[in-house]
Parts: sequence; C-alpha cells; structure tokens
Amino acid sequence: MSARTRAAVRRVEARFLRPDAVADALSRFERAFQQPGRYLTDPYESPGIEIEDGRDDLDVALRHLPRGARADLGRLVERIDEEFERRTLPDPGWASEWTAGRWWWWRLRER
Repeated sequence: MSARTRAAVRRVEARFLRPDAVADALSRFERAFQQPGRYLTDPYESPGIEIEDGRDDLDVALRHLPRGARADLGRLVERIDEEFERRTLPDPGWASEWTAGRWWWWRLRER
C-alpha cells in the first residue's frame, strides 16, 4: 500500500474502527493462509476471534476510504477474498440477517 493509503487508513481507523485494525486484519489472513492443506481449519486465533471479524474490519475500511485509497486496499482485499473463497466451501444454510451482505461468514472452513 502507498503512504497515502496508509494515512487514509489511519484516519478511517481513528473514526470508525480502532488503531491498527486493518493491519491486524491483513496479518490475520496472512497467518491463516500459511496453514498447510487445501482447506482452512479452526482455530485461527483465540476463541471468539475469527478470521471473518478481520474481513468485517476490512469491509468497514473500504466503505469509508477515499476512492484512490479504496482502490489500493481493494486490490489486497480482492486477493484475500479469492484465496479465502478457494480454501473454503459454501454454507448457504448458515446465512442470517446478521451476516447479510457479508459472504465471508457463509463459508465453511473444513470439509
């Protein structure tokens, strides 16, 4: 990410998230994707802290960033989404009002 994008992310974090929320989310996915095997497995981190929570934070950041920064971060998130989708399976039975519009919560991590 460019320095301008990082500055824009810090402003969004200060207003809508928490400090380092985006970096934490990116590193959470990086650690998860280092797992061996085709499918991701539980747990990723402490109980109650799911990789999907990090994707929620990235979604908030993308919604509030200016266009250039959104495109810059969006390229990273697009690669994350592709890998997450590749390493998970659909779970249409789990979709709920709470997860509306957040497809990453509708995925199974284990076969």
